[in-house]
Amino acid sequence: MSKVHGVVVLDKPAGLTSHDCVARIRRMFGTKKVGHTGTLDPDVTGVLPICIGNATRLVEYLQDLPKKYDVVMRLGSSTTTEDASGEVVEQKHVASGEMTQEKIKEAFSRFLGEIEQTPPMYSAVKVNGKRLYDLAREGIVIERDARKVTIYELDFHHVKTDGEFVDIAFSCTCSKGTYVRTLCVDLGRTLGYPAHMKQLRRVKSGPFLEKEAIPLERLEASAQAGEDVTKHVIPIAQALSFLPRYQIAPERKKAVLNGLATALPGFAAEEGTLICLFSGEQLLGIHRVCLGPKGLFAKAEKVFPPEV
Repeated sequence: MSKVHGVVVLDKPAGLTSHDCVARIRRMFGTKKVGHTGTLDPDVTGVLPICIGNATRLVEYLQDLPKKYDVVMRLGSSTTTEDASGEVVEQKHVASGEMTQEKIKEAFSRFLGEIEQTPPMYSAVKVNGKRLYDLAREGIVIERDARKVTIYELDFHHVKTDGEFVDIAFSCTCSKGTYVRTLCVDLGRTLGYPAHMKQLRRVKSGPFLEKEAIPLERLEASAQAGEDVTKHVIPIAQALSFLPRYQIAPERKKAVLNGLATALPGFAAEEGTLICLFSGEQLLGIHRVCLGPKGLFAKAEKVFPPEV
């Protein structure tokens, strides 16, 4: 199994870290070359693409793609961690019927596009060489620089009253680095109440969808039963389907595999665009479109050996 190259789309269960999932895939496929494409907190479930073998070279591209989440935000209660795992900091009764769909959607509209977020203290962000969550556990709170992230979509699902609290369910499509729990806190503040993220599930990561994710326990059970689990591995070329493809001339194949630049006659794209070069059905590599005196050409970023 050590010659397996591709992406397994896991449906991560609650209770495991992303690193735990990577460790189990390493054992299952008998290879050290395994990496995930975007951390999910232990309590968070859903789509976790894991790259195996030469597909680990895709991590930097896949983790930069937008993610989509199903979210439940609790209005009326804030916590130390901004999610349900933390200690309650503040509570405020939300009157039944006060949170109308119109009011919620109006608040959502204020957060669409590029926004600034301050990373929560309970996060893996490093400041002066120390993880924020390590400082938080020592009771230390420090100033954090705000970061720019992009919220592409906020789609309201429903609102439900639960005693003194109100739970708002919605989906969020956002850029890499977005803290959805911080978004919940900021949305709550806009609505006039303390808030935290009650529940989170990732339903899409880049091109990978919830419907193609396999639960980790089912994958492990298949492996223990002696079944061929490689059937759940998405080939590298298919995993890169979100990038434009370009067929090179047969006589340029060797040069491309040797990492040389190659012209792109008849191809239209913006300078800086990432593309995949193919020779027939064989993926040759990931290239960046550049502009030279003679027109567009492809400069190699990653070249893949024939066995991929």
